[in-house]
Parts: sequence; C-alpha cells; structure tokens
Amino acid sequence: MHATSTSAAPRGRSGALFATARVLLAVLALAAACATRAPAALASASPAGAARAAAMLQLGSRGAAVRSLQQKLERLTYLPAHADDGVFGVQTWHAVVAFQGWSGLERDGIAGPRTQAALARARRPTPWSAAEGMEIHIAQQVLLLVRGGRVWRAIHVSTGRPGWPTPVGHFEVIERYTLSWSAPFEVWMPLAQYFYPGFAIHEFPEVPGYPASHGCVRVPEAEALTVWDFGRIGMRVWTTP
Repeated sequence: MHATSTSAAPRGRSGALFATARVLLAVLALAAACATRAPAALASASPAGAARAAAMLQLGSRGAAVRSLQQKLERLTYLPAHADDGVFGVQTWHAVVAFQGWSGLERDGIAGPRTQAALARARRPTPWSAAEGMEIHIAQQVLLLVRGGRVWRAIHVSTGRPGWPTPVGHFEVIERYTLSWSAPFEVWMPLAQYFYPGFAIHEFPEVPGYPASHGCVRVPEAEALTVWDFGRIGMRVWTTP
C-alpha cells in the first residue's frame, strides 16, 4: 500500500473509540468557540443588557429609547418639532449638550443615567426677559431664542475660550451677512449676525461642549439656519458670564 497524506480511522473497537473521541473533541471545540462569542450577544439580548443600552444613549444609538429621549428634548425646546426619528445623530448630540449645560451637568453629549434622570424632572428654560430676542448664557453655553414671552428654542453654542472672551452686556444685531470673512483668522463665517464690532453669532463646523471660539458665538450647522431666520437687524442680544 502506498502511503498518502490522508489518514484513515483505525478499524474495530479502537476505531469506534477513536471516532467517539473525535466527536467529543469537536463538541468541546464548538462549545469553546461559542463561549468566546456569546457573552456580548447575550448581554445585548438579555433584559439587563437592553436596560444598560437604554441607560447610556450616545451618537449612533437607535431605537425607541432614543425616540423617547428626543421627544423630551423637543418638549423642552432643545430640539425642533418632529425631530424624533429614533436616531441619535449630531443634532441630538448638540441638544443633549445644551440640556446638560443648562442643567449644570457635564457637557459630554451622552444621555447617561444622570442626564436622563434630570430630563425626567426638567422644565423649559426661563429667559432673562420676555422681550423677543436672543440670549447667550455663557456659563451654560446655551443660546435662547425668545418669542412670545417664552423660550422658543434652546441651542448649544460655543463662546470665547480663555483669553478671547465674548463681549458681555446688552446689545442688538447691527449687521447680518450670509457669508462673512474673518480677516484676522482667515476663515469664512456663514450666516453671521454681528452684535458688537468684530463679534458675531454664526455657523461653524466645530462646536464642542466647551468655549472654543475667538470671542464669537459658534452655532452648530444643524441649527444655524434656525438662528439666522429668527434674527433681524435691531433685535436684542443679551450676553452674561
């Protein structure tokens, strides 16, 4: 008989034992493989795993828990009407950051247990004045759009970073440009509404959860058109530390 690279199982009783051993080894190998992959899947499928996921909503989260979160943010004016699509996108992230800032929570954009507990007992933000206008609450990093004697929208913004403070006081919109060029910093500022010489409320692609500008008030792209349409020449703009 010529030798080959294929092995054959022994015959007789020893062959039966060999076959049984191979089956047992295969079963053990399969069990080991499942054990390494199963915990994560089981955790997400179990009630406890689902509860943990619902208690920690963040960018990329989807489902009924996100929709419920968005509906609460809508009622409190941090999101516009009909924004409850069940997808935790960038606009929802900014809404969560705005709520956290107004509530004195860490502005990380993650709706964890503390944020969700605060949401359950929260009320719509209260403005300094019932007069129509824009209020920039610097400590909270929140812009309030006031209409009809109450807050119409509350929007996350980013004001001047240390060393580049945003002017504080009672101002009004003095100029409006759909596209404004900042010569000192060589950057375009879309939908710019100037309330002080050289300082504007404007759209910007990067609006983090902390003061980051050179003194202007950065507005997220998803909310910039809302703020632009709301404003007008002569509208009050109040800022406070």
